[in-house]
Amino acid sequence: MAVKKTTVKTEKPKVAVKTKEVKAVKKVEAKKTIETKAVKKAEVEEVKVAKKSESKIFSGKYFYAVGKRKTSIAQVRIYEVSKTTTEPVVNGKNLVDYFTIERHSEVVKAPLIATGLADRFEISIKVVGGGIMGQAEASRLGVARALIIFDETLKKTLKDLGYLTRDARIVERKKPGKRKARRSPQWAKR
Repeated sequence: MAVKKTTVKTEKPKVAVKTKEVKAVKKVEAKKTIETKAVKKAEVEEVKVAKKSESKIFSGKYFYAVGKRKTSIAQVRIYEVSKTTTEPVVNGKNLVDYFTIERHSEVVKAPLIATGLADRFEISIKVVGGGIMGQAEASRLGVARALIIFDETLKKTLKDLGYLTRDARIVERKKPGKRKARRSPQWAKR
């Protein structure tokens, strides 16, 4: 015996009016999010402009030197100032904002503190390449070299402390047939 299945068709209530309302609400919400994004973007731009205006513009006579460490290169300018000095500037930011770890900012200031000239100079540093520690040590070498250009008598003090020594250690190049500079591929017996 074959049983016939009967299906009962039920009419679904029409929700066309509701979907139009939902679409309208979604459009309004989308407009609000776009407006809030535009406001947030404008606020961010205002903050960027404020930060740019805060950065110190140096002028006058300066002493220039370059310091290097690993792949970092620091171009240092020290400006002689008679008034109270400001915090050193690295890539347009204050020293403590750029080198967030206190040890790194102390490394940069070390030659000035050792010679007792910390309050006499304003420093502008442009540094590229490498990591944070390499950049800090490159900046230290640049500051020490600039101090030597300023006053030749400081050379003995800075040399005894090791601030004038260029640390020439760099990463060894990778060789063909090796996984790194010296690391060989893993040996397999079978």
